[in-house]
Amino acid sequence: MATAHLATEERAAADLPAALAQDIATRLQAALDARGQALLVVSGGQSPIALFQALRVLPLAWHQVTITLADERCVPNNHADSNALLVRNHLLKDQAQAAHLVPMIADDTLLGSPVHLAAQATTRLRALGQADVLVLGMGTDGHTASLFPNAVNLPLAMDLMQSPACLAIELTHPPPNAPHARITQNLSMLLNARQIILPISGDDKRAVLERAKMGPRLTLPISKLLHQDRTPITLWLTT
Repeated sequence: MATAHLATEERAAADLPAALAQDIATRLQAALDARGQALLVVSGGQSPIALFQALRVLPLAWHQVTITLADERCVPNNHADSNALLVRNHLLKDQAQAAHLVPMIADDTLLGSPVHLAAQATTRLRALGQADVLVLGMGTDGHTASLFPNAVNLPLAMDLMQSPACLAIELTHPPPNAPHARITQNLSMLLNARQIILPISGDDKRAVLERAKMGPRLTLPISKLLHQDRTPITLWLTT
């Protein structure tokens, strides 16, 4: 498999959130100029909070920006572990409060099976069209979105012959800090984005990234994103 065009930006840890936020805002502005609207896809967890806080104060026609998620925990949107709640609490503030959030799980949805929630999310996210900017994260196990290396159905989720879709991810060992069922965009849907941005900080994650650069393998799901030729990726690394 060919390797995507990889660009790399390096910043001091204290400077990275502001610099990355400005880069994202510039890309969203280009989308607004070209199409009159922009779609930003973000990830959950604690890592992007500093980025969200830097991004939300930047001047932009936020009322023309739609935000959605790369993955979600199967909990109500007001649950403490909800990625949608994280976005509401840390990104949809200040200037960005005018943006339109489309959660993967609708606010009024009665939680059903993860498979049912994934089907609903597929319909919701496909209706949004192509993402202009997709911001991903990476765990020390090499997972990104909720594409975990120990997922039973990971081969299906990473199969580029599959249509872009959301699916329920089947984890044999859920993360202890958020032991919920999950839904996630599959690799095909993630690679529909016009631009992927991947911030990496810390020596432990840099070491995982270097292993992932060596070649694609399911044991390091992030490597599958690095070794593809559909979507450009910019790595933001701390010095």
